[in-house]
Amino acid sequence: MTAGATGTTARVIVADDQTVVREGIVMLLGLLPGIEVVGAAGDGDEAVRLVEELAPDVVLMDLRMPRCDGVEATRRIRAEYPDTEVVVLTTYVDDESLFPALKAGARGYLTKDAGGDEIVRAVHSVLSGDAGLAPAIQRRLLEKLSQPEPSVPAPEPPDGLTARETEVLVLIAEGLTNQEIARRLHVSTATVKTHINNLFAKTGLKDRAGAVRYAYAHGLAQPPGRTVT
Repeated sequence: MTAGATGTTARVIVADDQTVVREGIVMLLGLLPGIEVVGAAGDGDEAVRLVEELAPDVVLMDLRMPRCDGVEATRRIRAEYPDTEVVVLTTYVDDESLFPALKAGARGYLTKDAGGDEIVRAVHSVLSGDAGLAPAIQRRLLEKLSQPEPSVPAPEPPDGLTARETEVLVLIAEGLTNQEIARRLHVSTATVKTHINNLFAKTGLKDRAGAVRYAYAHGLAQPPGRTVT
């Protein structure tokens, strides 16, 4: 159904636990073209019951309600009555409110300062298969999507090894000599020997062969011929 495009009236239920707010929304919607309020609920349980009874096109759903909140009610409605769409109408725009509601199946998300025209557009949008999101919500979603994924911290070196000692250990496992390690790290051979003595002391290793096995065992290096999948 595309209520706005075809002139068909969208049948709507309003769910909000605050009586004054709920009645105000019902009164506002009653003045708008293309909207018929067929029921009003004071909590999520009542909203689900009214959806079963009245089969509305859209539920305008508050989030913070007693007994059954808007997220749970949305999840139940979308699972049990998929022909009914849900547009959240709430005061809250934080991530803890927004994303659970959208994951529960809400196709629209408005704040309670939305005007009548914006509510009508959101209702018509979700009935047309589009999202009915307030501009601020759209921006928040874009910001969230554009944020880089958090990097996974590197594992702590075993046995209290410093980052440099671990680096030297890995180069030993790669088969480099002390002189080659010194050139690779741009340090003196004496410095390399000091790092080796320190890492041997911390790990209890006795020789380079043991150091290679230790690096393999702790995942710091891969044996020749083994690839990481």
